[in-house]
Formats: sequence, C-alpha cells, structure tokens
Amino acid sequence: MGNYKKKLGIINSSYDKSPFIIVDEKSKEAESGWVEIMNYLMKQIGNLKNPNAVIVINYYPGVNEDELLSRLIQPLGVGHAINTNQLFKTEQEILELTFPDISNDSVFGYMTSLNLQAFFDQEKFSNAQQQLKTYKGLTLVYGYGAYLLKSDPDLFIYADMPRWELQLRYRRKEISNLGLNNKGEKASLQYKRGFFVDWRVADKIKKESLPKWDYVLDTTTSLYPNIVSGEAYRYGLTKITQQPFRVVPFFDPGVWGGQWMKDVFNLDANAINYAWGFDCVPEENSVLLKYGNIFFETPAMNLVFYQSKKLLGEAVQARFGDEFPIRFDFLDTMEGGNLSLQVHPTTRYIQEQFGMQYTQDESYYILDGCADAVVYLALKNDVIPDLMISELAAAQEKAGDFNVNKHVCKWPVKKHDHILIPAGTVHCSGANTMVLEISATPYIFTFKLWDWGRNDLDGKPRPINVNHGKKVIDWNRREEWTKTNLINTVHKVGEGEGWIEEKTGLHEQQFIETRRHWFSKPVQHLANGSVHVLNLIEGKEAVVTSPKNKFEPFVVHYAETFIIPASVEEYTISPYGESAGEVIGTIKAFIRHDS
Repeated sequence: MGNYKKKLGIINSSYDKSPFIIVDEKSKEAESGWVEIMNYLMKQIGNLKNPNAVIVINYYPGVNEDELLSRLIQPLGVGHAINTNQLFKTEQEILELTFPDISNDSVFGYMTSLNLQAFFDQEKFSNAQQQLKTYKGLTLVYGYGAYLLKSDPDLFIYADMPRWELQLRYRRKEISNLGLNNKGEKASLQYKRGFFVDWRVADKIKKESLPKWDYVLDTTTSLYPNIVSGEAYRYGLTKITQQPFRVVPFFDPGVWGGQWMKDVFNLDANAINYAWGFDCVPEENSVLLKYGNIFFETPAMNLVFYQSKKLLGEAVQARFGDEFPIRFDFLDTMEGGNLSLQVHPTTRYIQEQFGMQYTQDESYYILDGCADAVVYLALKNDVIPDLMISELAAAQEKAGDFNVNKHVCKWPVKKHDHILIPAGTVHCSGANTMVLEISATPYIFTFKLWDWGRNDLDGKPRPINVNHGKKVIDWNRREEWTKTNLINTVHKVGEGEGWIEEKTGLHEQQFIETRRHWFSKPVQHLANGSVHVLNLIEGKEAVVTSPKNKFEPFVVHYAETFIIPASVEEYTISPYGESAGEVIGTIKAFIRHDS
C-alpha cells in the first residue's frame, strides 16, 4: 500500500493548506511585527483628543500574556494601568462557580450560562471602576474582560486567538484556563473547560464588542504578530460573505489514523499518521485575510458572529442563531485501524444533559477505500439490548474483549458510497477507509462504546461512555431497516446536458440535505436561502463562477471543502484545467427548508 497519489492517479496534489481571501484594498490599515505595530499604535494614540483617554486591550483566552506585556503593554509607557486579570475571584471560587458546568466527567460538561462578569470579585471590580474615574492622563485597561470595565474606550484593541492554536497551546502546557493556574493539567481537561465555559463566556463579549473594535491583534504565531484596523477587519469579514471561500484546514494524528491524507494532501511525511482532517469546522478553523503582504489569521467563528445572516441565510440564522450548523471533516483509516464503536445522543438527551440545542446527526461519504473497507452500522436482527450493554460494560471494567460482530452489522463499502448515521445509531468506520464526514456541528458529543482494547497515543486508555451511550441507542435500527434507510439512498432528482444531480441523504430525521452532481459541463446552483458547503469528490480541479460576475472565479481542487454564503444566491461550477471535458463530482450540503 502507500503512495496513494500514484494509486489514485493524483500525481501532483494541489490541495491548498493555506487558502486566503484577498483584501488588498485595505492593506494600508495593516501592520506586521511588534516594532511596526508599536509605531503604528503610537501614531493613533498621539491623535487621541481626550487628554484623559482610556485604552482597552481585551484578551481572548489563549493569548500569550507575557508576550503582550513585554512587547505591547509595557512599551506603551502609559502612566496608569489596570490589569483586569488581577480582579478575578480566587481560583477556588472559580472552580466552585464553574463546577456545575464542568462536573467530574472526564469528557463532557454543560454549556454554561455564565457571563465573564461572574468571574470577577465584585468588590475588586467595583473599586477598579471607581479608581478608573479618578485617573488623569492616559490610562490603560488590559486583560480578560477588560471591555467589561470600560465598554466605551477612546481606543479599543482586541487581542484574538484561533481555537486550534489555543488547543495546541494546551498541549504544550503554555496556557491556563480563565482565572486558573492549571498549565500542567491534562490537555483534554483544559479543552473541556474551554469548550463548555471559557470560550462561551469570552464569545459573549466578542459578539457584543466586535463592531466597536478599533484594532484587532493576531498573535497566532508567537513573536510574529499582525494588526489591522477594526474597520478594515470588518470590511474583510463582509467581503468573505460575497464570494466562495475556504477555511484554513488542520490535521491531527490518532490511534487509528491512516496514511491517505499524508500522501494526497502533501502533509508532513514524518508524522506517525493523520486521523482527522478538519476542513470545515468554523468553531475551530481559522480564515486568512490577506492585506497586501500580511496574512492575518482570525477565528472563522468571528465571521459567523458578525455576518451570520449573510453567511447562513435568514431562515438558517433564525433557527441556529450565531452558529454554523454544517460540518465537513476527514476520517483517515487507510493503513490504520477501526474508529471506536460509538453512538451520538438524541436531540432531547443532548439538550437535557449538555445544554446543546441540536445533536450530531452525521453521515460517512466514502472518498476512497481498499477492497476490504467496511463500516460498522446499526444492530443485528437478533441483538439483545441488555446482553450487549452488559458485555460492553464488562469489557470496559475489565479491559477485556467485546465481540462486535455478535451485535453490530458490518457492511462492505466502496468509493462514493454514502452511509447515513442519524443520532442514536451505533456505528464506526473500519480500517482502510477514507471518509468525508458530513454532519451537524456538535462534534464533541461522541459516546464511545468500545475502542478495540486500545490505548491512546499517550499510552492511556481512551474514555469510554457506555453509561451515556446505553441511554440513546435506538434499538430498532437493525439490519433490514438500515439496508433500506441508511445505505446509498441515492435518487436522481435532475438531469441536463452534461450533468446529473442526485439526492444522497441525509435521513429524514436530519436537518441537512446532501446533493451529488456528476458533470462535464457547467452546473448552476441556487442558494435558496441556505449556506452551502461542498467538496470536490472527483476530478482534479473545478471553477466556481458567478453568472452575474459578483465575485472572481474561484478554483477548487480535489477533496477541498469550500463554503458558499447564502448571500451569493447563485453560482456555477464547471470542470477546470486538467479536468476540462472530464466527468467530475461534487457533494453539497445545505439546510432543508422544511425542517
């Protein structure tokens, strides 16, 4: 095996790992490097007319506080300064405050309803507010929640951080969670606290304050920061909603990971494997805005927060709020192992137990597979629920074996099969399979039932969640029902000269619908009020164009995921470059209007 580019005929993979959106018309409003940034800011501070001006620098969790102190805050030389991080409650008080949302569970918590204001010692905070009123001359307020202390500053700088880089900093033990000194804590526990608490309280401030930002600071790369004016930044976000775009993908190894992405996407050849590829998960992906020669990295969720209606469509935004409901990612088990046997919670369960409004219905689109590729899906006709659960529990307790084939159906799969997995369905991908996972976005809520007796890459057992899983398994999803309802439910819905459109899913219980197009001629698409997410599943290149020339032609390559904002309204996809004249394919996901 190996060398999948040659095996697949993809000799020169063009997969773009750093896609960007050009905002050159605002390039004069961006700077890069601490020296240049300081000179830039000092000019702006010098133009402030208020002799008692207040500058606010608000941090997002994950920023390097020491770097900002030494390279930005101290060099500003402001006479009066208030560090809002010193106004927090004690660590023990914060642990008690957040325990109902964090709990003792090693994986899951509850989506917090707290505000960042609750993290502050109210006496310290009130004293700081009064102190601020007495200061004469230039004053600086900086830290987490600095905006709460002064929401109408004379100059407002927001120091932001993409969530993938934030997670890498957890792993490198570089940062603590909000109000805590826990750099040494297990990264997965820091991530859990971030997911359920830190990011939620910080996002509330971000959404409220984003229209007010005078400057936005990107410190994704240590010691190599970028800054852009708030006006140019918001202009860039708005520009994204007027054209197709891609987020910046990221990849991660896993105990079951494979070799396909490494070869086809030209990833690090020295990596042990790549299990996951996150190509459209705006909760954690970034977007790159290119201002002249400056590549400004920013969380993709900022786009969702600031331009949700234009991005999602009014009806979709009304249903899901400021969340991006469609997720595309890759699961690579080529020359790897089986995923964990798992199940996702029902909508009612995820609402009651975790405070999420919708669940992770999903599907596996088989992008590639070896001759022995399989998917484990649903239950045998003769399954006995109590027996299966007792055997899963025994295997978990004694680190013993579990006879998967006794209880769970195993289906052979091949390239371009589409397997539907509504919540409550027991499932996992087998080895030697390359999956494009198309799903709703609450991706953290996977209840692992069995992990084939493996340890994780750190040598420790992966968390198993039989107690949660047994409460959401739909025991009616057995062999015959699954064959009829979940495997390749493909129906032709349209045809024209040089193109065929097929409905491939998802299940009627799922709010996402998918359409596959096979085409050698241009195909027109109408947004119909919903954001579209697509992937080029066959062919080397395609080009997306606007019938009314509303955006520049946008070229996509094999296996790249791309997003079409609802405000684009209509677009055309055609074979391009070496694929011109060939039959190529896309898979498209959107939100059903009748759901």
